[in-house]
Amino acid sequence: MDLITTIQDLIRFRTETGNSTEINKACTYIAEKFTGTGVLVEIFQSTASPVVFLRNTDTFDFDVLILGHIDVVPAADTMFEPVIKDGKMYGRGTLDMKSFAAVALNSMEYVAKHKLPLKFGIMLSTDEEKGSKSTDSFLTAYPQIKAKIVLDNDVGGDITKIVSKCKNPVFVKLIAKGKEAHGSTPWAGIDANELLLQTWQNIRKIYPYYAADLPQPKDTWFDTVHFAKITGGQVSNIISNYAEALLDFRLTENSSLENLEQNLQKCLVKGVEYKIVSASTPVVMDEQNPYILDYKHFAENILGRPIEFEHIGGATDSRAFAVKGSVVIMHSGTGDGMHAADEYVDIKSVEQIADIQIKFLEHLAKQLEKA
Repeated sequence: MDLITTIQDLIRFRTETGNSTEINKACTYIAEKFTGTGVLVEIFQSTASPVVFLRNTDTFDFDVLILGHIDVVPAADTMFEPVIKDGKMYGRGTLDMKSFAAVALNSMEYVAKHKLPLKFGIMLSTDEEKGSKSTDSFLTAYPQIKAKIVLDNDVGGDITKIVSKCKNPVFVKLIAKGKEAHGSTPWAGIDANELLLQTWQNIRKIYPYYAADLPQPKDTWFDTVHFAKITGGQVSNIISNYAEALLDFRLTENSSLENLEQNLQKCLVKGVEYKIVSASTPVVMDEQNPYILDYKHFAENILGRPIEFEHIGGATDSRAFAVKGSVVIMHSGTGDGMHAADEYVDIKSVEQIADIQIKFLEHLAKQLEKA
């Protein structure tokens, strides 16, 4: 498999989340790459978007499972034609995360070709950018699936850092109910927009506001929230009788959903209620875990420099396996512009991630043979 060509091919599929025609084409492209290799390929279909599931074994109990996705956020037409310049590949999905989906496919080809004694699999979802309902459907259909080690390349953007902690994303809807009145007589109504903003001000007393033009915290490992969406009012001259907002909380492992709900109750003003839309769990790994240290060793040898651990606020689909006891190794290549018009990946870093994975898989296979 030519890694760079595979990345370019994947980028040309306009797999914006929900574009089922292009997503199905991309899934078929991936499946056809493993025709005649002995690799089992399933394009799992459900009411959600499909999941591409590849494995070299009949079992659902894996030594190593790689997670990823092939859907992308919307972009201009030109971003679906990859451009290579000065050692970088530009295009939608180069960093998030078709380059690393291709790395996973490259690893599967290597494991199959060299018959490594590993129970090895890959799960590629197709709606990660909008909540990973396809992953949820897949795991519901196959509740027995588990993995000793999960490799997750959908993090960060700096090959010199391995992520050891991810926060818990919790989405909360605030709902404010007021009373309609003419805009010229506010005393005759109850402004739902106002109630919502009063509640929001109370929330900010507990969870402060941060922005690029404000002093930056030295340590970012604390709970945060941002105002993701707000809706209220019908026309300009009527007091709003309904308003709602979606809040995006990111909680560390030191917090709990119960604690968040206690804080929300303190912040609500009369006429406002809340609803937990979704909640997950933080991914927290022991930086001294032997598998993680082995992986780190190979990464440092290939890069020729020390690797650091870092903590990020973003969520990862690997949380579904972390709660099952998997060792999750979160490491990605270098790039920038994720979800932006100048998205790119450093090509050398992609090739290095591919080398690191193969060296780690070879080492793990030898360990398991001896065990």
